[in-house]
Amino acid sequence: MVLPSIEPRQNYCQWLINVKLSRIVVMVLTILILTPLITHFYLSKVERSANSVSHSHVDLPEDLADLREVDLRVGVEELVRIRGSVLSELRNIEKKRQQFKQELQSYSKNIEDLKLELAHQQTNLNRLKMSVEQAEVAMHEALQQNTPDLALPQRLLPNELPPKLPAISKERSRNCRMFSCFDHSRCSLTSGFPVYLYDPDQHPVMNDGWDVDGFLKTTLKQVLGYNPHLTQNPTDACIFLVLVGEALKDTDDVTENIGNHLNLPPLDSKALQRLPYWGGDGRNHVLLNLARRDLSATSGDIFSDIDTGRAILVQSTFYHDYFRPNFDLIVSPVLGPPGGDVWQECAYMLPSRRKYLLSFQGEMKSTPKSNTTSKQFLFTDAQLEKENVELNNYILQHLKNLATTHTSDKFLFNFECVPASDDTTLLPFDWALCGTDSSRRGILKDSTFVLIFAPTSTDYLSTTLLQARVYEALRSGAIPLILGGDQIQLAYHEVIQWRRVAIFLPKARVTELHFLLRTIPDEDIMLFRKQGRLVWERYLASVQSTLDTIVAVLRDRLNIPALPADTVAGISVFNETFQPILVPAVGDVEQEESLGPLEPPYNSLAFRRNYSLGLTQGHEIWNDWGDPFRLYAALPTDPILPSDAKFIGSERGFRPIASGAGGSGKEFSEALGGNSPREQFTILLLTYEREQVLLDSIARLRGLPYLNSVVVIWNSPRLPSADLRWPDIGVTVHIIKAARNSLNNRFLPLDNLQTEAILSVDDDAHLRHDEILFGFRVWREHRDRIVGFPGRFHAWDLNTKNSWLYNSNYSCELSMVLTGASFLHRHYLHLYWKWLPQAVRDKVDEYMNCEDIAMNFLVSHITQKPPVKVTSRWTFRCPGCPQSLSEDDTHFQERHKCINYFTQVFGYTPLLNTQYRADSILFKTRIPHDKQKCFKFI
Repeated sequence: MVLPSIEPRQNYCQWLINVKLSRIVVMVLTILILTPLITHFYLSKVERSANSVSHSHVDLPEDLADLREVDLRVGVEELVRIRGSVLSELRNIEKKRQQFKQELQSYSKNIEDLKLELAHQQTNLNRLKMSVEQAEVAMHEALQQNTPDLALPQRLLPNELPPKLPAISKERSRNCRMFSCFDHSRCSLTSGFPVYLYDPDQHPVMNDGWDVDGFLKTTLKQVLGYNPHLTQNPTDACIFLVLVGEALKDTDDVTENIGNHLNLPPLDSKALQRLPYWGGDGRNHVLLNLARRDLSATSGDIFSDIDTGRAILVQSTFYHDYFRPNFDLIVSPVLGPPGGDVWQECAYMLPSRRKYLLSFQGEMKSTPKSNTTSKQFLFTDAQLEKENVELNNYILQHLKNLATTHTSDKFLFNFECVPASDDTTLLPFDWALCGTDSSRRGILKDSTFVLIFAPTSTDYLSTTLLQARVYEALRSGAIPLILGGDQIQLAYHEVIQWRRVAIFLPKARVTELHFLLRTIPDEDIMLFRKQGRLVWERYLASVQSTLDTIVAVLRDRLNIPALPADTVAGISVFNETFQPILVPAVGDVEQEESLGPLEPPYNSLAFRRNYSLGLTQGHEIWNDWGDPFRLYAALPTDPILPSDAKFIGSERGFRPIASGAGGSGKEFSEALGGNSPREQFTILLLTYEREQVLLDSIARLRGLPYLNSVVVIWNSPRLPSADLRWPDIGVTVHIIKAARNSLNNRFLPLDNLQTEAILSVDDDAHLRHDEILFGFRVWREHRDRIVGFPGRFHAWDLNTKNSWLYNSNYSCELSMVLTGASFLHRHYLHLYWKWLPQAVRDKVDEYMNCEDIAMNFLVSHITQKPPVKVTSRWTFRCPGCPQSLSEDDTHFQERHKCINYFTQVFGYTPLLNTQYRADSILFKTRIPHDKQKCFKFI
């Protein structure tokens, strides 16, 4: 488009106005000067004539005197007429002058508008140039890309059931490993790891007189149904699960007598052979012996005399000689509920140091029960048995002396008590549980550390009693100190870093126990306790977590990625036949500043690390921020390349400023820069029956660089009016219908969120484009944190001294950034709905408040970092908007309560304080006139 020349037109208008004004001035001056002179001359002449008449009127004729009076009257009337004509002309001239003045103002305004339009068009031209340059770079990268067409590998999913092969010998079975006894051809990399469960009612594997715990049978089928890997088609299965235990005596008298008479073991080896998919040798079968009731030292060892072939054994009790590393799996007993929220079971993590530094509750039994079989005793060396007895006596004596020494530390040791159950079967000189579950829990909640003894017999790698004591300790927030920890293994040890959860001390070093505990500072006590709670909640707390963990560990061994995390389908408020009315957006005029290129939508790359994530960050996935049960499109902790990689070998996708040379504002606006490849962001906007406010907010987004799409969650049950005129802002606007009115909907993990960066915005928040883009650029450097504008903080209540207060006053510290205007990673939306306890979301619904506080709790808990506040923006005002929820008198009272309630759920307050905010580089720097600031107003 060619714009008209402005300068000649302006000069011509000015000349024309000057000419007209000159003519008017000349006419006015002529009239004002000549008219009085002529009038004065005429009146003087008349007066002289009158005087002459008065002196000589006798000599004049009578009709001549009359004629003079008529002429005088006519002259006066003529003057009056002339005067009126002059006044009329003056009024016309003034009117024309006003018209010319208005025209002049109009021309001046047009000139200014043309200047603004020229600047606006110049800005758009610059943006288009930048967009073309970026498109050329993208095209060049696509042409230079030397990636071959890569198809998925041939799926190894079998077409038939496992063929029957000859059984293997017991000797070979005892030496089984994954490479020798597992059929990998049934578990291809892309198979998704399908798991088949034998129905324990249709395929019993117990001998007469024994039965599987009914609770376990019912619960296992129920909770495994929620596991995405479960398949009903055995032809596709990678592994086959068989529920073996916990074995209980049949309540029927007849069968019980038969079982006792025949002295049959719980497990029927012939029943295993009869399983329809056993295949002769049991390959890819997993035998689950899950203890729930019997917590004795030797419970669950039912595979000693049974031929299990190539099957994987999963239980709590193992001998060193019978355990096959990285093949069999040690698990914790299932002592929790089937599933659901378990946070109520957890104790507070504070105070870090509790009443007792160390506690123990248990009793050593020296006489085995009559129903103990010889298979349970492996003491064949009398000298070894004597040494064990002497060592245990020495340990007991030292602990008793420690409890009576004069020290400020308190110890609670109870070595004489009644076992929890008279049916408990023990080895000679082994430990029994002491007291009831509730009484033990009360002591554990008052203990900083809890002493746990390894099995007296060194033949045991693990026992159900040992695993149960660890379970109880972690549930109560007591840090396990395992004496003899060098001889045992805890549940899922191949993936869980237990050294971050418990302290392992050889029995011979019992004298170092007190010194060691006193060297651990409060910070490390909190790390132990927090890690213990993470392990307990995620892997041990319920039947569902136990089953999910077993499946995940087996899948992890094969390096098969988990299935993708579930998303929520974004259902539009408009049906297929209704087309919303789109009109050009007319929003507030933004500052004329080149902020970045206008590009077509570019979705974030997804699922790039499916097969490498577990290899490079497997320990973090299991022990830190990760989720080993699901696969996510991207994580906020994905690694970044070093700075020089984007210039040497890995430049595809990067947009360094001035091709790497750097620069000030002009070069800064032309490229995204940073340490990550190019990307865009999605605006997630929650609204409720404020249609005009919403439309105005959307219209203001026109021309916003790096905007991928806008997703509006329509939280009202009343659908939008059909005649609404939606602004066309150049990107897709999705209007999603919420299932119900809830503030939790702000964080729905919708399937149409195609970018990692999510800008969560209230419908009445008014952010300038430069503020949004600055926040986006800062977030790209802090991808794991909340980055936004309005800051708040939690303050200690000095009146009660035992609770927190929510505070929005201006402060030099803040601990929260409200999600009404902030950037966060898409991954946290999944965690908010899948990981956060339901009790938190229920409290949000109860108060219709606090969802932003909940998200700050979640992110700070995971990252152990405070949020990042950007710019000087502290709050938002929306003149003319209907009253918002935050203006209610009860708003702040509810937020006080939310912080304290969320603290109970988390067990502590994860919010951390920060004392800085992020502003733009060069903002207050004096720079040369030929340079530009990064952002003019930030």
